[in-house]
Amino acid sequence: MGGFFGVASKQDCVLDLFFGTDYHSHLGTRRGGMAVYGEKGFDRAIHNITNSPFRTKFDHDVTDLKGNIGIGCISDYEPQPLLIHSHLGSYAITTVGKINNIDELVADAFANGRTQFLEMSGSNINPTELVASIINQKDSFAEGIAYAQEVIDGSMTILVMTQKGLYAARDLYGRTPVVIGAKKDAHCVSFESFAYINLGYEDKKELGPGEIVYVTPEGFETVKAPGEEMKICTFLWIYYGYPTSSYEGVNVEDMRYNCGRLLAGRDDVTPDIVAGVPDSGTAHAIGYANASGIPFARPFIKYTPTWPRSFMPTDQNQRNLIARMKLIPVDSLIRDKKLLLIDDSIVRGTQLGETTEFLYRSGAKEVHIRPACPPLLYGCKFLNFSRSNSEMDLITRRMIRELEGGDPDEETLAKYTDPDGERYRDMIEAIRKKLNFTTLRFHRLDDMVKSVGIPAEKLCTYCWDKKGDCSKCSHCKSHTS
Repeated sequence: MGGFFGVASKQDCVLDLFFGTDYHSHLGTRRGGMAVYGEKGFDRAIHNITNSPFRTKFDHDVTDLKGNIGIGCISDYEPQPLLIHSHLGSYAITTVGKINNIDELVADAFANGRTQFLEMSGSNINPTELVASIINQKDSFAEGIAYAQEVIDGSMTILVMTQKGLYAARDLYGRTPVVIGAKKDAHCVSFESFAYINLGYEDKKELGPGEIVYVTPEGFETVKAPGEEMKICTFLWIYYGYPTSSYEGVNVEDMRYNCGRLLAGRDDVTPDIVAGVPDSGTAHAIGYANASGIPFARPFIKYTPTWPRSFMPTDQNQRNLIARMKLIPVDSLIRDKKLLLIDDSIVRGTQLGETTEFLYRSGAKEVHIRPACPPLLYGCKFLNFSRSNSEMDLITRRMIRELEGGDPDEETLAKYTDPDGERYRDMIEAIRKKLNFTTLRFHRLDDMVKSVGIPAEKLCTYCWDKKGDCSKCSHCKSHTS
């Protein structure tokens, strides 16, 4: 997914920028970057962080970079922040999101004038550079950012650094968060709300959907009011968010306890221990154990000295290998035990299936699986959290194809989202047999929404039931127009 952090200060901001950006390392896998503006003008550093934490790659940059205004990012794919020079002046920009209509927007850019884009590996265009080109079509940053939000199909949260301040824009339907913190003579902008606490900042404002705010060392002002419609990504609580973060006033760790509690309330198995698949499944499992009275334990431990980050390489073969390598079993908590494991989700099923087989070989009597979210049936159009190239990578869709004898139409596919329906039960049983679980029970969608505790209409649940695409909503269409 990626994340960002920005600072506008009356003093040098590089240390705050360094640590604030580093606190977003759980959100991205490939690149990190920082850009600052000071007496020497704009300066920037970008490094590959695939095999090394952000801190180790940027430690020397802390002494080299000087400036009182800065932005930093952790990115899944493209190098950023970018330094741009246009009729609006020089600026730096970083983004979080996904552009579905990138070919159309590039074609429009070529048709409207003689422009060019730097080509990345794989003949791809850097989406952040495309966003900058869209912003540059207008007469001000506020107008340009609002225009970018309007024409991009997908989701785009934007942070722009000028010589005097920062423009922060939450994506049009608030799928990802943006918060502002403040301390004496400085303000910060952050994706994660916990990232500035240890730096001495206090909570000041959580941006609304589509809101654009201009931030300076002295304060901040809204230059585009928030919209009424919000579809924040529910998976932020389930998996992506760090336990100490809160979105829309709901803490991640607390929500995960709620998930486990509601899972336990619908269960009828009696395992010896409850465990979470590290790290994101742990809090869900604690909630389950607290509610059920079944002891919580850790039958395998994550080897954090060399695998401290929760994300892994995007190559699936490497991911499968690392999934095995980083979890060390505890024999006495596995052998002759009935285990109930909670993972955040099942995507392809490969890793959890291999983990289950390993537990059986290690002497486990039973392995019950309880994913903390409903079955994933649709690929994400907005944040691409599943990292799947095709919806057929999802184990649910492969099982449905086998059950239906081919790819179902939309009406039939929708029936597999009903947890009380026959097709849903058949799909779950097919997955259970395929991955050799003793039992399998997913978190229900209605219970998951209850676990969050904010109105269902404010949550994006697209990957589970195809609801949350505001571009299809007549109210939202009229709102953006």
